[in-house]
Amino acid sequence: MAEPREFISLHIAILTVSDTRTLSDDKSGQTLQDRITEAGHSVSDRQIVKDDVGKIRRIVKAWSKRSDIDVIISTGGTGLTGRDVTIEALRPLFEKEIEGFGTLFHMISFPKIGTSTVQSRATAGVAKGKYIFCLPGSPGACRDAWDEILKFQLDYRHPPCNFVEIMPRLEEHQKRKKG
Repeated sequence: MAEPREFISLHIAILTVSDTRTLSDDKSGQTLQDRITEAGHSVSDRQIVKDDVGKIRRIVKAWSKRSDIDVIISTGGTGLTGRDVTIEALRPLFEKEIEGFGTLFHMISFPKIGTSTVQSRATAGVAKGKYIFCLPGSPGACRDAWDEILKFQLDYRHPPCNFVEIMPRLEEHQKRKKG
């Protein structure tokens, strides 16, 4: 039997994408912040940005350069309307996409909201050694993603494997290019 692992606290940034929300009424961002801190992680930054590709991308690019951020979670802008541009802003930054995240999110969502889950483009990827998760803008979707996927995959103690244990290897391709 494997030795028990000690918890590793991660530094997580939260980006709410919305034309209308403020920090005082951002229920989705607050839902994530509460769950992140309850799990023992820290929130390194939390911002709200309008549904604008350039603005979203600038914030996430800046965060991806910060050593005090390991994970970026966005909420909002994953739907199908003309203003929903989070995926268009962030997918081009991904060096690798985590296709299974969206699939699992839809599996979890379907029993709760039925076929309406197809209206979400929840996705995830890796950029500059950071995990980026793009969640829908509802508090329920944020709860589902955190409670049923992220709290486990962002916990080093979670067997048989998790995102934390492979974090040191996310930028191996950069080392190969240099060598």
